[in-house]
Amino acid sequence: MPAYDDLKGREVLDARDVSRALSRIAHEILERNKGSADLVLLGIPSRGVPLAQRIADRIAGVEGPADEAGVPVGSLDITMYRDDLRLKPARALLPTEIPPGGIDDKVVVLVDDVLFSGRTIRAALDAINDVGRPRAVRLAVLVDRGHRDLPIRADFVGKNLPTSLVESVRVHVAEIDGEDSVVISDAPEVDSTGGEA
Repeated sequence: MPAYDDLKGREVLDARDVSRALSRIAHEILERNKGSADLVLLGIPSRGVPLAQRIADRIAGVEGPADEAGVPVGSLDITMYRDDLRLKPARALLPTEIPPGGIDDKVVVLVDDVLFSGRTIRAALDAINDVGRPRAVRLAVLVDRGHRDLPIRADFVGKNLPTSLVESVRVHVAEIDGEDSVVISDAPEVDSTGGEA
């Protein structure tokens, strides 16, 4: 049984660190896209959705009031596209909400909290095929912890956190958890989307 401190973990990013990382991601997205034209942000539930909204808010703050609608933000449920669905079939379906105007011929930025094995992102790419045909798909993650099983790389990373396979990385966001932080612990990973990212 892990000790209490192992369950609690050690905080590696606090609220200010998370805020700075999201601001940096927003600026990098704008720089790579040469502005906010044709951008759509899709958060992967659950914590990727509020992170996507915050990135969109920061983009709006940089781009100014030229486009009052701002960057469209939606969510993308990957539950039925996971490669471990047959192993753990009982899963809650999460909402997919594609913004008005869809994603056809847009630059879609997938937003997730932690990039680990790459399997969540592979499932997200499959899910995107069923909702439209974007011009390009990019990936933004708050934390990249390494240990990829698939050849997937994030385009925008808030923080690279080298970890061991026995550690877990938990992202807390105020909208869901009441606070912003990133914690590393030796306790087993609990993923509300049902698996490894």
